[in-house]
Amino acid sequence: MELKLKNVTKRYGAVTALDDFSVTFTPGIYGVLGANGAGKSTLMNLLTDNVRRDAGSITFDGEDILDLGDAFRAVLGYMPQQQGVYEQMTAQSFAAYMAQLKGLRGAELRRQVDEALSLTNLADVRHKKVGGFSGGMKQRLLLAQALLGDPKVLLLDEPTAGLDPRERVRIRNYIKELARDRIVLLATHIVSDIESIADQVLLMKKGRLVMEDTPQALIAAVPDTWQPVAYHLSLEDVYLCFLGD
Repeated sequence: MELKLKNVTKRYGAVTALDDFSVTFTPGIYGVLGANGAGKSTLMNLLTDNVRRDAGSITFDGEDILDLGDAFRAVLGYMPQQQGVYEQMTAQSFAAYMAQLKGLRGAELRRQVDEALSLTNLADVRHKKVGGFSGGMKQRLLLAQALLGDPKVLLLDEPTAGLDPRERVRIRNYIKELARDRIVLLATHIVSDIESIADQVLLMKKGRLVMEDTPQALIAAVPDTWQPVAYHLSLEDVYLCFLGD
């Protein structure tokens, strides 16, 4: 399984949001790290076909995702940055509604809704209205709906934005458990979200791919001349060294 972007460019007027961007994804967790405006959300929008690229190609197992159309969308699971949930619905009815939009029906719909709510620890509150949920519970519900349809490619856009540290750790743990045999893209500006779970890290700045490697290799790439004092380096130092202004 391979998702490949080659020389992809996306412009919004005079602003180049993604600039000659090339990367190849295979199963595993990819942390997409960059400040606001780095191009992370544009990357997600291109992969979900919410916007069209201006140049380059995006292929899944060798076929252009625009040619695949619904067949590619069927293997996608997307957790958006915004908490777009219907607050008058219960968790179960919201998940069932999203499952129907993905073409699930009958016993298979019920099975997948049950499994997704259980995996995200929402089974006990499945009959409660979403409007009464905490921010972390809403994020878990958005993660649950992304899992419906058993997607092979899971796109998570700022999945822990606005959450307290306890909920952030909980969401990270769920993501790590779900990553087997999937391509998982986790786009964030929160370094700690990806340091412990990402197999590969992409560093993005102003629409360009600055570096891509394992967290350990990126940490090792920080030059000795940059390190201000002697201490144990982390991915935070990588961020500051290579993406800082």
